[in-house]
Parts: sequence; structure tokens; C-alpha cells
Amino acid sequence: MNSEQPRRVLVVDDEADVRDYLRSALADAGFSVETAVDGQEAMETVRRHPPDLISLDLVMPRHSGAKFYHALQKDSLLSKIPVLIVTGHARDDLGRADFEEMTMSGPGVYLEKPVHPDTYVAAVRRLLGIESQETPEAQPEDLRRELSRELSGADRHALQRALDALRKKER
Repeated sequence: MNSEQPRRVLVVDDEADVRDYLRSALADAGFSVETAVDGQEAMETVRRHPPDLISLDLVMPRHSGAKFYHALQKDSLLSKIPVLIVTGHARDDLGRADFEEMTMSGPGVYLEKPVHPDTYVAAVRRLLGIESQETPEAQPEDLRRELSRELSGADRHALQRALDALRKKER
């Protein structure tokens, strides 16, 4: 990235293979990475040495991502840490309520599992305000999710402009 100290990211996920996958993607991109298995361990880590960004799963045993996020928001210093939600339960019964609440009143920035490493690193860079030396090619499924998010909150006029723009591209 640069000659400065690498940015620190805390990856919080209860699945060891997901933690390792996300840690590897970030480490390969030059980030310093710590991991935690749930919100309780994450809070201990954050209080000991606050990271520059937190990558947070929502559905975890013991202490969920939503509970961790709410506890984080109660601390004026820790609440400033950017949070990227990375979940596989955005649309199922396990995580839908937390996901909807977190995207409405929480950080609002999320990726759905499975995530492509380039997309994941690009999202982390974007949240940290780091310009990427190379622009990774967005994966079609990531683009569909992003478009769906944007359209879900759009008014009638914005929807019409988007539709018109798509139709112009087809010609």
C-alpha cells in the first residue's frame, strides 16, 4: 500500500474457514489483520487495540454481530471505527431482522457471502478512503446486489432515470 504502517482490520466471524479466507484476502492486499470468533472476543480485541476497520458477520453464537455493533456504538471513540457487514444470512430467518435493522440504523455497508476477494478488499479500501492502485472487476452478482440496494430506496423519478439509462445502453 505505502511506506506507512499497514491499516489494521479486525475480521469477526464464527466460521474458521471464512475468517481465514477474509484474512488471507486482506493480508495479500497489504493489511494487518486480527480475527475474532464472536462479538464478545471482538469487543475485547477492539478495547485492547482499536482497528482501523471491522469486518463483521451478523449471525454468531454467544454474542452476535448486531449486539457487538450496538455495544461499539455506546463508546464515543469506538463508534467511529468503520464497520463492513459480511453476512450469509441477509435474507433468511436467522439474520433477516438483524440485517434489516443494521442496514437501516447501522453502518448500512454490507457484502453478502460468498464474497469475491477483490470485491471484499475494494469495499474495505473504499470504507477506509484508500484509493486502489488497480480497479478490480466487479462480479456480476455483486453488481446485482448493489443495484438492488440502490433501487430499493429510490423514488419514482430516480427509478425512471435508471431505466432510461439501461435502455440507452442496450441500443
